[in-house]
Amino acid sequence: MVEIDAGGMYYRLLNEKIKALARSGCKEITVRNVCGQRYIGAGFDFKDLRINLYGTPGNDLGVFINGTEILVNGNVQDGTGNTMNSGRIVVYGDAGDITGHSMRGGEIFIKGNVGYRTGIHMKEYKDMRPVMVIGGTAGEFLGEYMAGGMIIILGLNGGNLIGNYAGTGMHGGTIYIRGKTPDVIFGKEIKIFDLEEKDYKTIMPYLERFANYFDCSLEKIYETKFRKIVPVTHRPYGKIYSY
Repeated sequence: MVEIDAGGMYYRLLNEKIKALARSGCKEITVRNVCGQRYIGAGFDFKDLRINLYGTPGNDLGVFINGTEILVNGNVQDGTGNTMNSGRIVVYGDAGDITGHSMRGGEIFIKGNVGYRTGIHMKEYKDMRPVMVIGGTAGEFLGEYMAGGMIIILGLNGGNLIGNYAGTGMHGGTIYIRGKTPDVIFGKEIKIFDLEEKDYKTIMPYLERFANYFDCSLEKIYETKFRKIVPVTHRPYGKIYSY
């Protein structure tokens, strides 16, 4: 394993150093003293590479990644996993706003909380289905305009599970929430249902992965009932289109 000291380093130079090491055959790279560098891992196409980050990455961590695994030992800012295609991002802290913006593949695991508009424009693309698992809570407009994929909110840290307007404009995908239905305003395009056996089978692998990453009890997670938020229309704005 190779280490890089990112203290005071411009993000482009940092990305160039990581890519050069990956091309030389490195499979695991540790980057220390990360402090606000944006676009780390942008467009990386190294499917057998793991990057361990220590510090706080800036906006758009892992934007457009294809297969790379990024582990963050700290918090992340806005836009983590923006339009990622495949790979995995694991955050041992909190994440900012628009986490998973337009995400169309891969997996994101957040131990803590996320900000506003998490999963906005999240979509499925061909055979790719993006998945996010949030250990804490989510801010307002969760899954806004969501067109595909899956978001799981666990609420393990207490507090309000989700904010207002979850599912606004949602026309695809599923949001799973653990616990009773929150007393918030939901988007009018959705309905909330109890889980069927097939739903639990669907989310089980991701809950197991979450528990393994963050060393938490899978039994505790399953102690509380889940519900799911799904859209009831595929064309939420069809009535206001011009023909």
